[in-house]
Amino acid sequence: MSKAKVYLIPNFLGLEVSENRSFPSENKKIITSLSHFAVENLKDSRRFLVRIGLKSKIDESEFYNLDKKSTWDDIEPMIAALKQGNSIGIISDAGCPGIADPGSLLVKHAHIQGFQTVPLIGPSSILLALMASGFNGQSFTFKGYLDRDSGKKTKEIREMESLANHYFQTQIFMETPYRNESMWEDLMKTLQGETKLCVAANISLPNEYIRTKTVSEWKKGNKQNLSKIPAIFLLGS
Repeated sequence: MSKAKVYLIPNFLGLEVSENRSFPSENKKIITSLSHFAVENLKDSRRFLVRIGLKSKIDESEFYNLDKKSTWDDIEPMIAALKQGNSIGIISDAGCPGIADPGSLLVKHAHIQGFQTVPLIGPSSILLALMASGFNGQSFTFKGYLDRDSGKKTKEIREMESLANHYFQTQIFMETPYRNESMWEDLMKTLQGETKLCVAANISLPNEYIRTKTVSEWKKGNKQNLSKIPAIFLLGS
């Protein structure tokens, strides 16, 4: 039997995304060959398998929970499965496992144990937002979620603005959808008028919204309602 592998399986960025747009057919062939999955959310992963025409996999497969709270004790059964020759597919709720999503812990231990890790092609909202922003793609950083403390968040925003304006390093960050509007208010209150801000929301969905403007231009015009929708924010020059 060939040595088991860990496959990182990108998930759709939304229910309305066309499969032909963001799901290579080769991915389905690989998933069909698997019977062990590490998933961020069992319900969402089952929905994903149904959507790509692999409903039978739900009853035929072994599922392990792999989320941001997972520890080595949670990972150990997955490593044991790999040692028994069972390849494992990691499925996150949306986008690419290990990038602002769980998955890296299993991948880390797979490397330690000598198992090959295979990233599959698929959508990453972070990279898609960067591509469409018009900002520097040679030097950038992903900050993830900013601090929820108001004072610390303001400091982080100002630091990112300095890096974007003085060092031409694109700053990418995000917020929980229900706090997007609060983030927007903080950005408008903190950033200088000439600073450029890109908002990328509902990426790859029919109502995709990606705009880059200076803060002054944002204040003068209208923006899409960002409440409760997935969005990526970028500062650049």
